[in-house]
Amino acid sequence: MKKNILVINPGSTSTKIALFNQEGREIFKEIISHSVEELSKFKSISEQGTIRKKIILDTLKKKNIDINLLKVVIGRGGITKPLEAGTYKVNEKLIDDLKNSPVEHPCNLGGIIAHEIAESISVPAYIADPVSVDEFTDIARISGLKGIKRKSRAHALNIRANAFRYAKEQGKKLGELNLIVAHLGGGISIVPIRKGRIIDAVDSYDEGSFSPERTGLLPNSTLIHLCYSGKHTEKELNRFIVHKGGLVSYLGTNDVREVVKKIEEGDQYAKLIFEAMCYQIAKEIGAMATVLKGKIEAIILTGGIAHNKILVKKVKDRVGWIAPLVVYPGEEEMKALAEAVIRVINGEEKVKIYS
Repeated sequence: MKKNILVINPGSTSTKIALFNQEGREIFKEIISHSVEELSKFKSISEQGTIRKKIILDTLKKKNIDINLLKVVIGRGGITKPLEAGTYKVNEKLIDDLKNSPVEHPCNLGGIIAHEIAESISVPAYIADPVSVDEFTDIARISGLKGIKRKSRAHALNIRANAFRYAKEQGKKLGELNLIVAHLGGGISIVPIRKGRIIDAVDSYDEGSFSPERTGLLPNSTLIHLCYSGKHTEKELNRFIVHKGGLVSYLGTNDVREVVKKIEEGDQYAKLIFEAMCYQIAKEIGAMATVLKGKIEAIILTGGIAHNKILVKKVKDRVGWIAPLVVYPGEEEMKALAEAVIRVINGEEKVKIYS
């Protein structure tokens, strides 16, 4: 009897796989590491698909997992054209867009490998809630300069997984709720969810709060001056914004635990920077409250640094008056992908067709 769900999540130096039953219980999980030497043989990430698939199948065989008993296969969503949130059946159009994505990223392999394995045993393959989810309202796209549109960018997979979790705990449907969800990790994204749809977003890659690694929004005139100073290349500036900004820029670490330790040892500068990050997170949550016109059921904090109780308290002190604060720390991508396809299997969400 076909009953289990295989989840595939390709990363830059690893491929995570997991097996879940239809109740969402994890049966097996493995992180397959890929050496730099192994991956350097390929000219592009897309060429890695064949070897990654072989290693996945070999790993499952060693664990005595019969792929013929799989009910579905789901892969991490890649960088596609903008689309609505949800679970998508992999078809030829989706595969073509993943192979020819304007941004080469390992997650593009998720749907491709899932499809190839699923096709070999005649079961469906899916992706769910990729980073390209875009449900912005027209007004949210306006930037302030004609020709530049605000882009939808957020940790949609983890955000929606925890929004569904909250709705289930309250005995309600997500489509009935207005929520603000803040994903707090190496990058930070904060979104308003209106009746189940992510209608706006700020992400520390472009806007919003700075994060452990990213700058968030910067003063325009000063940034322009830096760009034309001749001191840095475009590549270096992008690295500052995405990888060397935030806590890394100010304190030399992206580990919130190290920052808290510095504060406990009396480092007043570390205290100022940490509190500034909490302040900016709270400020963006407040901004999203205006998007929902103050009609908010709950504010949800999730992601890795939501484990930090000091950070949670400081954010709550500023936004707790807006709505009840709920904390779901961590980011369980594999479980989130399994739960997405389970909602389709159980008829809680309709599968979407990529076109």
